[in-house]
Amino acid sequence: MNVYGMRAELGRDGSVKTWHMMKDGALTALCGHDLDAAAPVGHDSDWSHTREPVCHTCGALYLRQVPYEDMISG
Repeated sequence: MNVYGMRAELGRDGSVKTWHMMKDGALTALCGHDLDAAAPVGHDSDWSHTREPVCHTCGALYLRQVPYEDMISG
């Protein structure tokens, strides 16, 4: 079973620039962007509930990969 989560892309100042979706703790986001292992992480249920922007491509791929029932029960 795949476990999804969020990992931040950091800006030059070290703050969260964009949130990406990752699978099984990978350091490469669903969109293909490489992420820093030290970057903040979040639960996939936090998607679209952040102050910072989220990666549109990651969101689209996540929605295609996760059954609806899993998303609403998380």
